[in-house]
Amino acid sequence: MSIKRRVNKRGVVYDVRLRDATGKEYSRTFRTRKEAEQFESTQRADRARGTWIDPRRSSDRFGDVAEEWMRSHPAKKGSSLARDRSILDVHVLPQLRDIPVGRITQADVQRLVSAWTLALGPRTVRRQYAVLRAIMTFVVDTDRIGRSPCRKIKLPEERPVNHRIVSPTELRELAVAVGAGNSPMVYLGAVLGLRWGECAGLRVGGVDFLARTVTIDIQRTRGEHGRMVEGDPKWQSQRTMAAPEALIELLSQHFAQRGLTGATPDALVFVSPEGEALHYSNWRRRVWDPARKKAHLDTLTFQALRTANTTAMVALAIDVKTVQTRAGHRRATTTLDIYARPTAEADQNAAARLGSYFLNTDEAADRHSDAG
Repeated sequence: MSIKRRVNKRGVVYDVRLRDATGKEYSRTFRTRKEAEQFESTQRADRARGTWIDPRRSSDRFGDVAEEWMRSHPAKKGSSLARDRSILDVHVLPQLRDIPVGRITQADVQRLVSAWTLALGPRTVRRQYAVLRAIMTFVVDTDRIGRSPCRKIKLPEERPVNHRIVSPTELRELAVAVGAGNSPMVYLGAVLGLRWGECAGLRVGGVDFLARTVTIDIQRTRGEHGRMVEGDPKWQSQRTMAAPEALIELLSQHFAQRGLTGATPDALVFVSPEGEALHYSNWRRRVWDPARKKAHLDTLTFQALRTANTTAMVALAIDVKTVQTRAGHRRATTTLDIYARPTAEADQNAAARLGSYFLNTDEAADRHSDAG
């Protein structure tokens, strides 16, 4: 019989001795015979169904498994690894590091998420929870537990970030404030919707002056420990976009000032004053922060230029598929839900058109005539 009764200093206990799939013996001790019998019965049933999980593996510490999970993604982008590392070190490991993965319950996860919600924004909470959920999925996939505790977790509702929509006049003032060596980056962000990392990774060969196109095929992002790394853009963000003639002219002037030619297609279009590849933290501190303060745009982020680009395309009635492609988004819903913002002018125009349609007013016609 696999259940043995014995007496220790605390009284009577019951040892359950079983063998795993390899024939190696393992045991668990319980205070009552009923608990021992239930454990033995469950273990045998799970083995018969092919769903058996080695109970010894469920005692692995969360912190150890989290590090194993981090090492299991060698191809993950440096920026993603840096983000995951920061989330783990600051928000997850301090609470869960020494807890055996088999003892983490759904209630434990909900308490942690609820604590985050009290102190952090919805997007941050959801990002941190995504890391925790991925680790617990890894725990299940590596046969440490049979079911993830990350289920039916109540998350805060995520609302779009209300980036300020920069006007053409503000954009010109900002471009002047950042200085001649960086002003084309401002227009690349607003006119083409480029991310900062895409601007920083842009090569001479990515600008085709004859075809008037800009090709995005590499980006510079922050990796672990703040180091800058280069890699492919986000999924579906590798793209070639037509650029307006005025922007191409600005880039032509920038090339001439830096002495850039087609003979060096791999040369970076934008560099630091020392001629080195841009580092985001340094660029923000030396260039962006002073410039936006000078232009009275203290809260403006570089990402807001991308939001302004997408919002302008929607307001100009450019079809959603083209907007999605130029923005480099996987789904059109991302384009509309996160980046595109309604404008007061578009709202007034909608009101005028609705009045004309339902109330037979001529507001829309008057507005259209004024615009002409």
